Amino acid sequence: MEKHFEILKRCGLFAGIEETELKSLLSCLAAKTVRFDKNCIVFRCGEAISSFGIVLSGQVQIYQDDYFGNRSILGNVGPGGLFGESFAFAEINELPVSVITPTESELMFIDCGRLSSPCANACSFHSRLIRNLMNIIARKNVTLTQKIEFTSKRTTREKLLSYLSSEAQKAKSNSFSIPFSRQELADYLSVDRSAMSAELGRLKDDGVLDFRKNQFELL
Repeated sequence: MEKHFEILKRCGLFAGIEETELKSLLSCLAAKTVRFDKNCIVFRCGEAISSFGIVLSGQVQIYQDDYFGNRSILGNVGPGGLFGESFAFAEINELPVSVITPTESELMFIDCGRLSSPCANACSFHSRLIRNLMNIIARKNVTLTQKIEFTSKRTTREKLLSYLSSEAQKAKSNSFSIPFSRQELADYLSVDRSAMSAELGRLKDDGVLDFRKNQFELL
């Protein structure tokens, strides 16, 4: 567990908590770590969950498939990020999304009941964790609003430029990387992959941007 302390210290859930306190805190929360291979399902659509996850290494993707098998990627979570917390605390009987590991990943799971209810030792950590969790959920609502902004654009070109501009602002640089392959980016923006690839080519020819795999530069 100690080998992941650097990641956990950067995790928003543990903001304001000293490293010397982390070990006893994780024990109080009965946190457990699980290693997943590439393309393993962590949470499956339709099931009920009572715990949420923290990415220690690798990444997870949250996605939704419709009746016809069309996939929409709702989010990508890297090291230090949380996933599943809103659904777990809401006590939803049937999860409306699935979570998968697109790469080999190590994840930590925390039971919601252990976080929301003070333990027998009356640890002082719980109130701090709950405040941190509320902050994380609020920030994710902002991110979801941004995704709606991207996908509400009328054309594939507008969707691409809106998303890539946001990533450049996030990186504070006109050169940046994105966490998606071409198919994943198309699924995230809800566009056809072929049409998106063609539009990327036109943007490159027009001198608007340059790219190589998932590395982009706005010109």
